[in-house]
Amino acid sequence: MSREHGPVDRGRLLTALGIEGRVLAEAVHAAPVEAPVPACPGWSLGEVARHVGSLYRMVRHRLADGRNPEDWQRDPEPGQSLAAYLETGLAELLDELAAHDPEEHADTWWPADPTYGFWRRRMLHETLVHRVDVEQAAGTPEGGIAEDLALDGIDEALTLWFGQKLPMLGLTGTKAGSVGVRSGAHSWIARAGPESTEAWRCSAEEAEAADDVVTAAEPGRIYLWLWGRSSLTSVTVRGVHDQAAQLWALMRLATR
Repeated sequence: MSREHGPVDRGRLLTALGIEGRVLAEAVHAAPVEAPVPACPGWSLGEVARHVGSLYRMVRHRLADGRNPEDWQRDPEPGQSLAAYLETGLAELLDELAAHDPEEHADTWWPADPTYGFWRRRMLHETLVHRVDVEQAAGTPEGGIAEDLALDGIDEALTLWFGQKLPMLGLTGTKAGSVGVRSGAHSWIARAGPESTEAWRCSAEEAEAADDVVTAAEPGRIYLWLWGRSSLTSVTVRGVHDQAAQLWALMRLATR
């Protein structure tokens, strides 16, 4: 089976996970836990922190046991702060990931990448997106997203969430068509319709031939747009906008 790798070295992904996790914990420590999260209606900042800390522990158990766990620590211990809950879970996950070659086989939910490297990438972007959530909830300036990580995140959002997660959920589009996504020297096609959803990397010429073409000056803008952390109109769309709007809406369903 071929393995699907993103555009960023997996060593870089592990390092970035450690950095983003610490920034997230610091942001949680400095913000009111009851603050609502704009991109996650009904969630507070504290609930986002619990979610991420729980995921760190779930993934660590999944990697150690080779299967999806049934039980793990989902909340802080009595007297443990949310920031400490995040930091402890992150440290344990980083230790587990660092102890294994990224090419080593691991239990994942993406057949194209059954490796430890999948979880380096997946948990980095989980952390990064929720770091943005916490900053938006706290009303503090967003820390920005490194260009290479944003490009990797665009790739993951399209090939994994749009191309894999939506079919797993049984969700499809209502109108057949394609969207070309262009950022820097990288391009993708996302095709949706009543029968299926799929996405792949492509040439700039192929992307320009799509029904709608999504572009932005900074990869971070497209990254946040695909994750529903910015508005439908926050990127430039060339075309009739119907397919781009459908892509944005389907991504919201895939990543909620």
